[in-house]
Amino acid sequence: MNDTSGAPRIISWNLTLRCPLKCSHCYVDAGTREAPGVLSTDEALGVLDRIRATGTPVVVLSGGEPLMRDDLCTIARYGTDRGLRMVMGTSGYFLDRPMAARLKEAGIRAAAISLDSADPAVHDSFRGVSGAWERAVAAIKNCTEEGIGVQINMTAVRPAAGDIESVVALGKNLGVRDYQVFFPVPTGRAGGTGPENPREYEDVIRRVLLKYCDSNVNLRPTCAPQFRRIAADLGVTKPDWGRGCIAGISYCRIYANGDVTPCPYLPVSAGNVRDIPFDRIWNESHLFHALRDPNRLTGKCGRCEYKTTCGGCRARAYRGAEAFSSRWCDGLLKPSAIAGELCAEDPWCPYEPGGS
Repeated sequence: MNDTSGAPRIISWNLTLRCPLKCSHCYVDAGTREAPGVLSTDEALGVLDRIRATGTPVVVLSGGEPLMRDDLCTIARYGTDRGLRMVMGTSGYFLDRPMAARLKEAGIRAAAISLDSADPAVHDSFRGVSGAWERAVAAIKNCTEEGIGVQINMTAVRPAAGDIESVVALGKNLGVRDYQVFFPVPTGRAGGTGPENPREYEDVIRRVLLKYCDSNVNLRPTCAPQFRRIAADLGVTKPDWGRGCIAGISYCRIYANGDVTPCPYLPVSAGNVRDIPFDRIWNESHLFHALRDPNRLTGKCGRCEYKTTCGGCRARAYRGAEAFSSRWCDGLLKPSAIAGELCAEDPWCPYEPGGS
């Protein structure tokens, strides 16, 4: 059956590609340069109107560093007033207490703050700027004190469950219970850093799911859709997890220049909001319709008994074997037209359908 999905549940929006950090894994190669043709304030407000026409999804204002846009609070307030659930993704670098108060007033409900290690030196090295860890921790406290919900986003740069557990322990001490653990996809500056042994990451996912399944911690692996298969094997369920890969199904990304892509790691444009209203792109794109139909999956993913709950990573499938080592980056460039096999099997998944 073709899953047309209905309204989107979450939209990530790269409002800017400017950023004060130099993260080694950045999927858009953010830095001092702005994206060519970045959407203006008026254009951004118009996009929010068209997003509202699809429903009331969570809109994640992201970057780069979204706090480098002077109109961030204007955009957040406009979306909030139209009934959208406005949140943001940030490094926390500029998120001091006065800014947290401004964001709260603008209707920002929650902030996803990046924290990759409990060790300041490791985090700062990964982020490329000294003092980044201290500012991220301060941002968590500032948001909490202003009544903004906090989620910690961690990138698992190596297959070590202990790294994840130490970040969760630190977060719990700061009053955080929501976590997303991102597993590397070799895009942007992360090109060439893909995992050599996916089974090691599966072992990490298994250990982490078991550790927190009965706790008050809400932890979701991201960019590793096979976690749904692993969780099913362990008998672990969470009602709010949703499908493993949600790209183009209940989620999409708006690039800084207005291109709409299935996810940040899959730079294939379904259309540009300057040319086609967002709601039409969401509802009518042939690209999205293909991703919503599990019967279009081929290879192991097409034969797999978990294809409707996992679906395989479509970004890794698009790159095939190159997903392990190729440097590819949307960076400051316009996402390309369809040029790869979006519905192929996920080369990062070692599972053989049938349970072997």
